[in-house]
Amino acid sequence: MYCFAGIMHFVKPKAYLRIMPNYLPTPKLLVSLSGFIEIILGILLCFPATKNDSIYLIILMLITFLLVHYYMLSGEKASAGIPRWILILRIPMQFGLIYWSYWYLKF
Repeated sequence: MYCFAGIMHFVKPKAYLRIMPNYLPTPKLLVSLSGFIEIILGILLCFPATKNDSIYLIILMLITFLLVHYYMLSGEKASAGIPRWILILRIPMQFGLIYWSYWYLKF
């Protein structure tokens, strides 16, 4: 799932640029960097030696991505045409993804 999402940053960068908060610098670089990080973290999940580290970093990434979710609620342009109810629903869904990631940690 993370590898696919990361690849989409390069296949459809305009979609990600539209939702990038305007207060962040170098949006193109950030879209590419976040896509690259998602791909790497998705790959690292496949190896027992790096799985836990990858999960911790995915959780950190998901928390960071909350900035985008809240930004998309700030106005019509920021919403990229997505209905407000879906944008609101994405926030608890993001916390669900964080919990789901945490659930896979091996202590």
